Amino acid sequence: MGRIGMAVARRARGFGMRILYCDAQAAPAAVEAELGLERVSKVELLALADFVSLHVPLTPETRHFIAAPELALMKPTAVLINTSRGPVVDEAALADALEQRLIWAAGLDVFEQEPAVCAKLLTLRNVVLAPHIASASVATRRRMSMMAAENAAAALEGRRPANVLNPEVLG
Repeated sequence: MGRIGMAVARRARGFGMRILYCDAQAAPAAVEAELGLERVSKVELLALADFVSLHVPLTPETRHFIAAPELALMKPTAVLINTSRGPVVDEAALADALEQRLIWAAGLDVFEQEPAVCAKLLTLRNVVLAPHIASASVATRRRMSMMAAENAAAALEGRRPANVLNPEVLG
């Protein structure tokens, strides 16, 4: 339930959705209360959720975070959404699950072997595939450049940069 997860949760709340999340760390109590979040185990989340939206970094622990065993836990009416990193989902297992209707649908804008896409996924009607280009607008790229410059300036001045992926690196 990091920054992106919270942004998605805020949007889901606007649709009156029950919001379950699974994270190694609990969100702050105030955020849980504000958004009506329920922290559950990965197994519970997969078994209960109608929509599973992934927002995790790619690490050795999250590679194939969703594979055949996890897909088997999901409802046959569930939708899997991956906009984080492609290798977080085992695409071959996902394609099989979609083909066998173990889950209802999937939406992906990242792929395990980018730019290649699992050939079977290209043949299925219950998957939406899109390029990972949400940040490709001129305005977004300009803001990204400004954030990088502001973070570099803060670090050079001995201040903590606003956008730190791994806080332990800075101590």
